[in-house]
Amino acid sequence: MEAARRNERANHLVDLLVGRPLVLVGMMGAGKTTVGRRLATRMGRHFLDSDEEIEKAAQMDIPDIFSTRGEAEFRAGETRVIARVLKESDVVLATGGGAFVHPETRALVKADAVSVWIKADFDLLFARVSRRSNRPLLKTNNPRATLKALIEERYPIYGEADVTVVSRDVPHETVAADLIEAVISHLEAREPGNGG
Repeated sequence: MEAARRNERANHLVDLLVGRPLVLVGMMGAGKTTVGRRLATRMGRHFLDSDEEIEKAAQMDIPDIFSTRGEAEFRAGETRVIARVLKESDVVLATGGGAFVHPETRALVKADAVSVWIKADFDLLFARVSRRSNRPLLKTNNPRATLKALIEERYPIYGEADVTVVSRDVPHETVAADLIEAVISHLEAREPGNGG
């Protein structure tokens, strides 16, 4: 019974989006990719990760792009890739942590998609990113301080997303279900006749 209701809600969200991309934003470690894959499966959509798409386009991994070309070139490539992906319909896109912070990329997302900030607290993020070594922005003498500084800089900007969903230390399926309900509420509130 619960599975049937979850499918019904996911299908309702697909109808409300009318083909528009669903874009997940937030810090590294928030769960954008894992939650995004589950969402795409439940919604019958194609999942893309902007970092993976950038690596394909550049034919090198992100740490190498940062070290050989610099962050500015990486961000320019990221904007081009996201602009291309947003032209596709029926997509769930997980973006890199800095993508939505870039004004041009943020404007593209706001114009062409529904954006969702997956918000997580510092302790959860740090526990998750500490397990991985492929985070170029955290390769510093003090990754805790670096992550705190990134949170302070980025959270006000992530707050411009259409919807905010809190990531917790629960199964990603639970966060995906929360996200579906939050986006449905947002879109229904904006429908004519609903005061939105």
